[in-house]
Amino acid sequence: MGGGRSQWEVVLDGINDMITTGRLTPGSRLPVEKDLAEQLGVSRGSLREGVRALALMGVLETRQGDGTYVTALDPATLLAPLGVLVNLQHPGNVVDVMVVRRTLEVEAAGRAASRITDDELAAAGDILTEMEAMLSQPTVEHDAVMEADVSFHRVIAQASGNPTLSAMINGMASRTVRARMWRALHEEGVERLTHVEHQAILAALVARDPDAARLRMGVHLLSVEQYLASHLDVDSGWATG
Repeated sequence: MGGGRSQWEVVLDGINDMITTGRLTPGSRLPVEKDLAEQLGVSRGSLREGVRALALMGVLETRQGDGTYVTALDPATLLAPLGVLVNLQHPGNVVDVMVVRRTLEVEAAGRAASRITDDELAAAGDILTEMEAMLSQPTVEHDAVMEADVSFHRVIAQASGNPTLSAMINGMASRTVRARMWRALHEEGVERLTHVEHQAILAALVARDPDAARLRMGVHLLSVEQYLASHLDVDSGWATG
């Protein structure tokens, strides 16, 4: 336990090492508490602290009365805490978050253009049809439009064929939704413009054109960044309207 590390850090490193070396595999059960504490050279209290931390990270799950197991270790589970970290960012950093989102989603769109299935194209098309109907109503339900917007982007992220990329995009969704909702409420006609941009993205995907898909996605997301950058109140950390 040298190096000044705390005991719970020893637990994290020890269990992570057991996973990376294959002694523990996805879905496997951890040794009983007494034995594992002895193996790692820590107290049982410290072991519990480390296990709780790994459970919060999505690495372990404790089943009441049945022990502690390694999760499936899929990207969606392991990267779920990213959403919490993004939400803890100061509102003044929202443009920085949008830049990261654009970088990820541009690549996702390019990959999706080469991999997207007919069913996924149909799902994306259905979402845009629903959005068209929403935007044609006398009173637009902004929350419903935004939910459909998120669903459209989620289909593309999933169609990228890269679970890690998809999980990172989904993990950033909550912070970017707030920013986009602010813009929708303060910029006249932006939801209709966004819908047109979505249609252009879908057309590029239908054409199986990675370059066009990247370009259309980049233009679409850059407009949000530019609006927020020009309307951000530095003191309050949020848009001024």
